[in-house]
Amino acid sequence: MKRKIALSWSGGKDCCMVLHRLAEAGEEVACLITTLPEDTGRTFGHGEKEERIREQADALGLPLEIISCKVESYTDDYLSALKNLKERYGLDAIAFGDLFLQEHRDWGTRVAADAGLAPLYPLWMKPEDTRDALLAFVQSGYRAVVIRVKDGALTPDWLGREVDRTFYEDILRENVCPMGEGGEYHTYVFDGPLFRRPVPFVKGEVLQLQTTKRLEHAGA
Repeated sequence: MKRKIALSWSGGKDCCMVLHRLAEAGEEVACLITTLPEDTGRTFGHGEKEERIREQADALGLPLEIISCKVESYTDDYLSALKNLKERYGLDAIAFGDLFLQEHRDWGTRVAADAGLAPLYPLWMKPEDTRDALLAFVQSGYRAVVIRVKDGALTPDWLGREVDRTFYEDILRENVCPMGEGGEYHTYVFDGPLFRRPVPFVKGEVLQLQTTKRLEHAGA
């Protein structure tokens, strides 16, 4: 029986690959879920503009649910909204794009359980498998650019780069997780097989973004 699934959506490559896998498996993604701090207009996960996330959802033809959260009450705010979405959409599960960080999985599993939903981690892998995972994304037909980098991990000249074969070869020379699971870099997907149309994207825009030392609840 097809399940109705909410997908935790940052706008980056990992959640996009989760969406692709769920679609291939014949699952129904009922909505995308993105969290925003109150009054910032930028996502918790990647610091992406809210309107950019809305453009993605529209291009994908999927409903987008924005959850407004306070830093000090993030989990409570998220859980309350998730329970409401469960009733509205008749949800059975929620999917996350985490790769191997156990503390992230523990948090998502706990919140899902409290909401009465099954937690799904379609991309879960060993750290040594991230190299192949990045190559799979590069070969998938989706297009993404780097919108954030972490101080001390990558230099600002990585901003605006497309995640293509050259990116793949270059990132393997760096002392970072190839998929950026440690927050080394974050991406924005603007086209690919499930997109009804590309999202207009000016690479120069990301050069105005400042590097960040740490982003909570982030997946690349």
